[in-house]
Amino acid sequence: MKILVAVKRVLDYNVKARVKSDQSGVDLSNVKMSMNPFCEIAVEEAVRMKEKGLAEEIITVSIGPSQAQETLRTSLAMGADRSILIEIDENVEPLAVAKLLKGVVEKESPNLVIMGKQSIDGDNNQTGQMLAALLGWGQGTFASKVEKDGDQLKVTREVDGGLETVGLKLPAVVTTDLRLNEPRYASLPNIMKAKKKPLDTMAPSDFGVDVSPRVVTLKVTEPPKREAGIKVESVEQLVDKLQNEAKVI
Repeated sequence: MKILVAVKRVLDYNVKARVKSDQSGVDLSNVKMSMNPFCEIAVEEAVRMKEKGLAEEIITVSIGPSQAQETLRTSLAMGADRSILIEIDENVEPLAVAKLLKGVVEKESPNLVIMGKQSIDGDNNQTGQMLAALLGWGQGTFASKVEKDGDQLKVTREVDGGLETVGLKLPAVVTTDLRLNEPRYASLPNIMKAKKKPLDTMAPSDFGVDVSPRVVTLKVTEPPKREAGIKVESVEQLVDKLQNEAKVI
């Protein structure tokens, strides 16, 4: 089985995001960037499946600027076999990402696509579902457990009411949730080995995909600062303020 894993380069989750002075977007200059945490989980799950003998090859793919090669090298150090970078400097919307990934799937013919359920920058939670729809494949989203059962996958999903288990015929698309696994740290020897693993660079034009944006960002602002709370002397005073000032009851 061949597994394709999509990964994204995002602002590191430990870094506090700052809005540009012109309010055109988030300031990414001179800040630490890293692999999206949900994508790390996706890579880890693919590597674990290969260690169990369920997969022969893991390919990671990223769409972004040339600096995204660092993110792909991290995935190679974690255990992926080779990588593909679709190089583009502009921001790419989820539908365009799904179309580009569809092109990679048609080129590589994987049996399974694994990706994070969402990225921590856009928080769109759309690409996996769009890719499955474009390919006509089954999908298991928000996966907290993945098991291979013959020629099927059993995916346990986290839903509002608890857990739901679905059976997917391969090929399929799986998006990962936080509780699926704990990603490993790349060891120094594996980091050195990753430098010699294949990393191909392509362009959106290679797949005939129009990546021009359909949505225009008018303004980005920081959320308003929270005001300090007040102390009340009694339950009666609390109820009075909730009724007459906050008007929530």
